[in-house]
Amino acid sequence: MIRRDALDQLPVRTALPALRAALDGPGSAVLCAPPGTGKTTSVPLDLAGLTGEGPVRRVLVAEPRRMAARAAARRMAWLLGEEVGTGAAPAQGWGPVGFTVRGERRAGPRTTVEVVTTGVLLQRLQRDPELAGVDVVVLDECHERHLDADTSAAFLLDVRETLRPELRLVAASATTDAEGWARLLGGAQGAAPVVEATGVSHPVEVVWAPPERPVRPAHGTRVDPALLTHVAGVVRRALRERTGDVLCFLPGVGEIGRVAGELAGVDAEVLQVHGRAPAEVQDAVLAGGNGVRRVVLATSVAESSLTVPGVRVVVDSGLARVPRTDHARGLSALTTVRASRAAARQRAGRAGREAPGAVYRCWAEGEDGRLPAFPDPEIRVADLTAFALQAACWGDPAADGLALLDAPPAGALAAAREVLTAIGAVDGAGRATERGVRMARLGLHPRLARALLDGAPEVGVRRAAEVVALLSEEPPRAYGDDLAAAWRTARRGGDAYGARWRQEARRLASAAGEPRGGSGAGGEPRSGSAAAGEPRGGSAAGADGGRGAGAQLTDDAVAGLVAALAFPERVARARRKGSYLMASGTGAELAGAQAGGGHRPGSSGPGDGSGLRDAEWLAVAVADRPVAAASARVRLAAVIDEETACAAAPALYASGEEVRWSEGDVVARRVTRLGAIELAARPLTAPDPGLLRDAVVSGLRREGLGLLRWSAAAVSLRQRMAFVHRELGAPWPDVSDAALLECVEEWLGVELGRARRRADLERVDAGQALARLLPWATGDAARFDELAPERIEVPSGSRVRVDYGGAQPVLAVKLQELFGWQESPRVAGGRVPVLVHLLSPAGRPAAVTADLASFWRDGYRSVRAELRGRYPKHPWPEDPSAAEPTRHTSARLKRG
Repeated sequence: MIRRDALDQLPVRTALPALRAALDGPGSAVLCAPPGTGKTTSVPLDLAGLTGEGPVRRVLVAEPRRMAARAAARRMAWLLGEEVGTGAAPAQGWGPVGFTVRGERRAGPRTTVEVVTTGVLLQRLQRDPELAGVDVVVLDECHERHLDADTSAAFLLDVRETLRPELRLVAASATTDAEGWARLLGGAQGAAPVVEATGVSHPVEVVWAPPERPVRPAHGTRVDPALLTHVAGVVRRALRERTGDVLCFLPGVGEIGRVAGELAGVDAEVLQVHGRAPAEVQDAVLAGGNGVRRVVLATSVAESSLTVPGVRVVVDSGLARVPRTDHARGLSALTTVRASRAAARQRAGRAGREAPGAVYRCWAEGEDGRLPAFPDPEIRVADLTAFALQAACWGDPAADGLALLDAPPAGALAAAREVLTAIGAVDGAGRATERGVRMARLGLHPRLARALLDGAPEVGVRRAAEVVALLSEEPPRAYGDDLAAAWRTARRGGDAYGARWRQEARRLASAAGEPRGGSGAGGEPRSGSAAAGEPRGGSAAGADGGRGAGAQLTDDAVAGLVAALAFPERVARARRKGSYLMASGTGAELAGAQAGGGHRPGSSGPGDGSGLRDAEWLAVAVADRPVAAASARVRLAAVIDEETACAAAPALYASGEEVRWSEGDVVARRVTRLGAIELAARPLTAPDPGLLRDAVVSGLRREGLGLLRWSAAAVSLRQRMAFVHRELGAPWPDVSDAALLECVEEWLGVELGRARRRADLERVDAGQALARLLPWATGDAARFDELAPERIEVPSGSRVRVDYGGAQPVLAVKLQELFGWQESPRVAGGRVPVLVHLLSPAGRPAAVTADLASFWRDGYRSVRAELRGRYPKHPWPEDPSAAEPTRHTSARLKRG
C-alpha cells in the first residue's frame, strides 16, 4: 500500500512536472532541492512510475556513501508500503526497490529502482557501458564532488553522446553549482534545464558558540582535545536549552569516540554514526527514537541523503576530514580541514527537516565569512591512481575527452600514470592492459589490486585477500600499528570492523580466484551474498584457491610481503631505533604504542613504544605526514627482511657507480640501492672521468667559487672584467657567480679534467682560468688593459693600482704626486672618469674628486690650510696645477 499521505507532503512533488518535461525533452536536468523536500526518495519513485504517474522506467540512483544508499532504498520501500529484503533472496525475487553496495546486494529482476554507490556505478559502467535496461540515472548529492561521482557523470555523458542518447540523466543536490552542472549535462546542445524545488523550510536559529580560549588548529588527523571538550560542553548546553534530539557533527571516528566519553552521564542516549558503524546501528539511528531523547554523534555521512528523525538541534564542530595526497612523498591520507560554508548550511538544515530548530556553531561569527564557499573537488586534491585506471579502461588514458567540471591536475595525473605503469596496469601509451582491466574490476585501489593478484600465487588467495581487506579499510587504532598483529586481532575479534573485514576478505578471495569475472568481482556480489550464517571466527574465506602456496610462511611474513607489494616505495630500513628511511626517500618515524590489543607476543607493551621498534626492515602500509614535520608518521606497518623488500620493489633495485659531491668532497663508490636506501657500497679506485667531472662541477655549483684559489691578482682581474662588462657589454663576458657557474666548463675545462677531489680545486689559479673568457677570438682582448688598466701612471712617475671593486673605479694616491695634472683620468675608452682619492703624506684620506681641475681651483685651498701645518716638511704650493709633482719631502726635492 503506497503511503500517499507521506508522499503528498514532500515539497519536491511540485517540481516533478517540470522535471519530467525536462527528461522527456533534452533528456537531462539539474534538480536543486533543499534538504528534507524528498529529492532523494520521492523523485526516483516518480520517475520509475511506481507512484502511479507516468510510464514505468528502470531508475538507477547513485549515492556517495553506502549508508546513504541503504537508507534511501529503505525509505523508498517504506513509502511504497514494501520492505527492502533481508537474508536470502525470496523465491519471487526482490521487490521494486533495492540497493547494491560493495559486498552487499538486495536487488533482482523485479527491482525497478536500484540505489547504488557511485563506486558500484563505475564498475557497472566499465562492464556494461550501455547500462542495458536502465532508463534513468540520478546522481544524488553531486555537490559533494567525490571523485567517483565526477567520473561516473563523465562516463554517463559519454554514453549518452555515443551509445544511448535516450538515457536520461539527473544531477541532484541541495546546494550545488547549478550553472556549472547544467552546462556540463547539456554539452553542445546548450545548458540543461535547472529545476528548482522550493520546499517548506522550517526556520533554524543560528547560535554562535566559539571556545572561550584559543584552540590549536587541526593538522593531519589531530584535533585539539580542548576543542572536543568544548564541543561536548556545547552539546550539554543544547540539551539544557532546547528540546528534541541533538545531531553533532565531528570530523572522524576518533573524535566521535572522545566526545562520547565526555558525554558520559548525560540524560540521553548517545549514538555514534559513521561509515564504519554496523548497519544495524545506522538503521536504528534512522528509524527514530522510542521516546528516549538522543544525542547522535556523526561524521559527514549525516550531512545529506537521509533524515535523522527527531532532530531539532545541530551542534557543528566546524571540521571535516578529506583526502589529501603529497605527491612529492607518495603519501595519501585523510586530513582535517575547516568545513565549507556549503557544508555548514547542509548540516544546519538537518535541524529544520521536521520542525523549527537551532544550530550551535562552534566558531565565531566573524570567522564564518572566511570559510571556503564549497569543499575542494576531490579531483583537485586526491590520489588519482584509481581515476587514471578507470579512464584508461574507458579508453581515454589522458582523460582529456571526459566531460569533467574540473580537469585533473597534470602533475597528479602523471604521478598516477607512473604508478599504473610500474604495476603493469597500463602500457607505455597509457592504455589499460588485460591485467589493468582485471585490477579495475576488483573494486580496489590499483595498488591493493596489484598486491592481491601478485601476492595470491606467493601466499595463497585466502591469506592475500585477508591482508588486502585489512589495507582497504584501515583497522581501528586499538588494533595497533603492527599489520600482522592487527590481522590476528581481526580474525578473533567480534567487533563491527571484524565483521566487515571478513565480508570483504570473502569477496576479494572470490574475485581473485575467478580471473574471468565470476561473482564478487567489481564489488557486486550475487544477490543475498551477505546473508547471515557465516562463522564469526577463523578464516574469512573457505577455499584458498592456491592451496599450498605460502603454506610455510608465517602471518608476519605474509603481511609484510602483501603490504610491500601494495606500497613498494614505502619499504623502509632502520636508521636508528624507531626511525626509518623509505625507498621513496622520505623519513618515517614510529609512533608510541597504541592503546588496546595488537601487539605481538614478546613485543613491547603499551607505554613502551611501538612493537615494531626493533625491526630492521618494515613495509609501511599507512603513513601520514603531520604539518611542519620532516618525516612521515607510521600508522600501520609489517616487519619484512631485505630479501622481501627487494622482491616487492624490483623496479627500485639498482647497482652502479656513484660519483658525487657529498659533505664537501668527491665521493666515488660502487653502490647497490633500493630506491633511496643504500644496501651496500665499496670505494671506486678508478672512477669514470666523466662522472668525476660532473661531481666536481656539482660541488662548485653547490658550494660556490670559493673552492678555487683566488689570489689578489685573480680578484683584481675579475673586478676589471666585471667593470668592462658592466660599462660596455658584449663581447665582454659576465663574470658574476651565477654566470661563471653556468659556463664553468668553458673557462675551467682543463682544470676540471684533472680534478679528482676538493684539494685539486683549491690549487686551481682562478685568475689564469678566468682570462680564458676574454674575447680573444674577436681580437678585443688586446684592448683589455687599455679599457681597464690595472695601474695608471701619475705625474710623479708612480704606477698606482686602480681599484675596480666599487661602483666607480678608484685611484688612491698622495696629493703631491698629482701636482700639475689638469684633468682626472678616464677609463673604458674615456667613458668613465676615475674617482681620485687624494691622500695626505701619511696615506690618510684628504679629499675625493672626479674633477681635478675643479679641485685645484676650489677645494685645494682648504685642504692645504688644514694639512700644511700637520706636514710642514712636504711641499704645499699655492698653485698646485703648475707645481712639480713629487713623492718626497721639500728638502729631498731641493736636493734633487
